[in-house]
Amino acid sequence: MQTPVNRIRTGLALFFLTFAIAVAGYMFSGAGFVDALYMVVITIFSVGYEESVPIESTGLKAFTIVVILLGCTSLLYVSGGFIQMVMEGELRRSLDDRRRAQRIEELRDHAIICGFGRMGQILAQELHESGYPFLILEKDSDRRETAEQRGYLVLEGDAAEEGTLTQAGIAAARFLATVLPNDAVNVFITLSARELNPKVIILARGELPSTERKLVQAGASHVVLPAAIGGLRLAHMIVRPTTTQLLDSFENTTVINEDLDLLGIHLCEVLVERGSVYQNRSVDFIEHRLEEAHLVVAIRHADGSLTRRPPAKTQVLQ
Repeated sequence: MQTPVNRIRTGLALFFLTFAIAVAGYMFSGAGFVDALYMVVITIFSVGYEESVPIESTGLKAFTIVVILLGCTSLLYVSGGFIQMVMEGELRRSLDDRRRAQRIEELRDHAIICGFGRMGQILAQELHESGYPFLILEKDSDRRETAEQRGYLVLEGDAAEEGTLTQAGIAAARFLATVLPNDAVNVFITLSARELNPKVIILARGELPSTERKLVQAGASHVVLPAAIGGLRLAHMIVRPTTTQLLDSFENTTVINEDLDLLGIHLCEVLVERGSVYQNRSVDFIEHRLEEAHLVVAIRHADGSLTRRPPAKTQVLQ
């Protein structure tokens, strides 16, 4: 089956070839160039104006019939190519939308990123590299196109609308990160997300320090203030440059593990699920009675709270 572009090219080639032969044929019958051109136009397009060339002989009548058939056929072929192009484009978009909707329906324990600005792009890249499932909510067409080109799952819509969050699978999501530069919108998204899913972990961006309290009250689990973090980072680089440089080398977990491996130590994070060897075990048991030696540095509980350097009798529950 020909592609729409090839159909259009073939149809146009046939049309212009028919047009040129028809003009030459009428000129051969004795008409001038203008009269022949006029005759071909009213014949192919079936306008029905007065003929400039008398169609009296049998040969000229047969020639005119062939011109009509070839001209109309070529125009129909071109029109069919354009229609096919439009229909295939619509069909492709419909199939893409259906596949996207199916992928979203299959998401579980995923992360929803509200906004694909500078922070959203960094966050999406890190999640993509780590293999963690995520979905981007973005209403700007240019940013959506950028995200799709990078292979990310993107949903068009306003994250501040409950319908959009529902469509993004907020009920089954584990994390929601609202990283828009507008504090008021982030607060509103946080309120909506918390109402739709009381268990979702909400990571919210705040531009002003005064917004942090509002985001927490709205239901944010964690609030990130980029300006505050950047300011502290610059201050540390001035006051403690050597320490900051050392910590920079530890930002990548792989680098940390490579250094710790020299000491026979490996830093890792373990999710305790049902049936796990760690389930309902005390810290003392995990550290001293399992086959491999362990050192429990901290425990993050199901409610999100964190216990640092837990006592030996602390139970690790699912």
